[in-house]
Amino acid sequence: MNKLHLTAMLVAALAVAGGTLLLSGSAARGLLPAGADVVVSAPCTVPPGDALHPGMVWVPAGAFTMGRAGAYPEEGPPHAAEVTGFWMDQSEVTNAQFAEFVAATGYTTLAERGIDDGAGGTLAGSAVFAPQFVDGQLDPYASWWQFRAGANWREPQGPGSTLDGLDQHPVVHVAYEDALAYAEWKGHSLPTEAQFEYAAQTSVERNDDAFASNTWQGFFPAQDEQLDGHGSTAPVGCYAPNALGLYDLIGNVWEWTASPYYAAHDFSAAADYPEGFDPAQPGEAVAVVKGGSFLCAPNYCMRYRPQARQGQSKGLGTVHTGFRTVLNLPLRSD
Repeated sequence: MNKLHLTAMLVAALAVAGGTLLLSGSAARGLLPAGADVVVSAPCTVPPGDALHPGMVWVPAGAFTMGRAGAYPEEGPPHAAEVTGFWMDQSEVTNAQFAEFVAATGYTTLAERGIDDGAGGTLAGSAVFAPQFVDGQLDPYASWWQFRAGANWREPQGPGSTLDGLDQHPVVHVAYEDALAYAEWKGHSLPTEAQFEYAAQTSVERNDDAFASNTWQGFFPAQDEQLDGHGSTAPVGCYAPNALGLYDLIGNVWEWTASPYYAAHDFSAAADYPEGFDPAQPGEAVAVVKGGSFLCAPNYCMRYRPQARQGQSKGLGTVHTGFRTVLNLPLRSD
């Protein structure tokens, strides 16, 4: 992979933050409206979960309509789907949990190892959100994203940054293989797209008054009001769980699934592209990510919904992509 290919992959893969932007050059990042109060979130906690499977809750079997018409085209067509019962992590995997895995196994993430630069070397790093400003004004022509050398799960903003105070935040800058390695170490799996969407059906999508999930408050990407007290990831458990007892299925970070991505719920290309196919990312193995992130805003992205989906290159981590795991076992074994 050469640097030109990496740049193209970065631009395409980071479309997971995408949507329709209504840009206002006069908006200033971080500018709070007059008289605005910053809402400090309540203490963020997650209950212990099931005694047999700590940190997990049971998701009963069921049928549902998967996908949605009239939103983004990749979300359709809606169709009938069923899932058998399964166990699911109550929250996204945290930095502390991922650190336990690394300590036990010596695992090194893809962002730390680096990817082939096409010239006999490697590029170690990951993608960070870094909109450019000139004289306090957003530069509409500069990329909001950059591949930052040295950025990884331990140093999420690049060399010199740390995880101080972030133990209970979701781990980020994990590529697909990193998430899969953690899941397999636990004896778990990554959820399928259907499992994730089904589990998220009772999640509150967005409510600015109550801050139902960690999404962007303000005019993206220029104005980040941070009215909920979080300008980036939030610790897990800061927002109310859904009816199943699951936290942050909507917002906070996008989450990897085990499902290959195709540009709609039409899998005719699956035989030719078993690792997924996205026309915007030709030649890449692409998996579905679900749930939206802290970068989703009403004027941009709007993917803080159970049916929302995007394709993410398996070979690239980002500052707003994490994961959780599932356990495909019955409710109780005899």
